[in-house]
Amino acid sequence: MRRRREGPRRLVVLRHAKSAWPPDVPDHDRPLGPRGRRDAPAVGHWLREAEHIPDLVICSTSRRTQETWELAAEALGATPPPTVRLDERVYAATARALLDVLREAPDDVATLLLVGHNPGVQDLVLRLTGEARADALLRAADKFPTSALAVLAWPGFWSSLAPERARLDDFAIPRG
Repeated sequence: MRRRREGPRRLVVLRHAKSAWPPDVPDHDRPLGPRGRRDAPAVGHWLREAEHIPDLVICSTSRRTQETWELAAEALGATPPPTVRLDERVYAATARALLDVLREAPDDVATLLLVGHNPGVQDLVLRLTGEARADALLRAADKFPTSALAVLAWPGFWSSLAPERARLDDFAIPRG
């Protein structure tokens, strides 16, 4: 049985890096484009520098999200590497559906990273934010481009994650 971890939790919400649009490739199977392959490692460097090393990564099953995380993880260089859970529900999910997925995270996870798609990830961040530091909320609301990530603090267990109860601590757009 896992131990319930007391104390604050951190949720990092990442939109996949820039994808390619090859002809005759279904949306789910689109790979990263050249810019995405440059930007994804910058995400890993940013996470390491900001000391936001995830315990668990929940990633969409799409090729571009998996490639984003693989390149970011390589640059992150965490030892041991975070546990990664591919979840088909994250692909093309609404904020509400993403919230349901996050609520299933184990209580011993201190830092949770979600790798997904817009508009769901942006809507999720806006929905969860009750307060924000500096101009993070304005920037996240204005545009949530590829490779953007939002860092939210949450004081409770994942199962009780609720709208307007998290604090948006940072919004960044790492570029390679």
